Amino acid sequence: MKLTLIRNATLRLTYAGHTFVIDPYLATKGSLPAYANVSPNPLVELPMPAADVLHDSEMTLVSHLHTDHFDAAAQHRLPQDHPLLCQPADEARIRDKGFQNVTPIAGTHTWGNMRIHRVNGRHGTSPAILRLMGPVSGFVLQATDEPTLYWVGDSVWYEDVAAAIDQWQPDVIVTHSGGAVWGNEQEAIIMDAAQTVAVCQHAPHSTVIATHLEALDHCLTSRAALRQAATDAHISPARLRIPADGEAITL
Repeated sequence: MKLTLIRNATLRLTYAGHTFVIDPYLATKGSLPAYANVSPNPLVELPMPAADVLHDSEMTLVSHLHTDHFDAAAQHRLPQDHPLLCQPADEARIRDKGFQNVTPIAGTHTWGNMRIHRVNGRHGTSPAILRLMGPVSGFVLQATDEPTLYWVGDSVWYEDVAAAIDQWQPDVIVTHSGGAVWGNEQEAIIMDAAQTVAVCQHAPHSTVIATHLEALDHCLTSRAALRQAATDAHISPARLRIPADGEAITL
């Protein structure tokens, strides 16, 4: 397995002989509105040309349709017959964008040499924020001779994430750890440093890879703060990987 963090939650993944992209967010720096009235987004440029992000990608896996996960720039670059895998709640909206090859994953789906299992996420805590954010999903990937990978998606740490770890016993867990907040109450809508540490503690035999950091104006957790929290909790850099944009990890 080779995982390359592009920016924010966008990943290029080579797994079971296939290369694909997760949550493509390809906008140029500062070209989209602020989320927190701090700065236009994204805060940083892509680490490579957008065309290189999508080059040779056999399919795209989309966790949900917020603009920092499947933006207009990505939609414009992808051919309309490109295979897209998504949660069932998003199928109709993706088809409405003109894409013809859309597969919703309700439970388990076999794609090529791998099995993909959908897992619920919780994009906030309060009922009001959860209604506003809408449904989100994570996915577990399995294949012969590959590590089991659990991509949590845009979720806080809560019982369904813990249950998925217990059920699937993933070798690798990808978290969205930027500490994004929303609304006047500054409610957490993805994991922060403390919640990422909680994942590491709940899954002591897994390698955790933290993403969704330092790319958006409503994300308050830095890579340095996350590393310090992990160090304080006696979690080694080998167990919690915090890649830079453009960095590849092979496991």
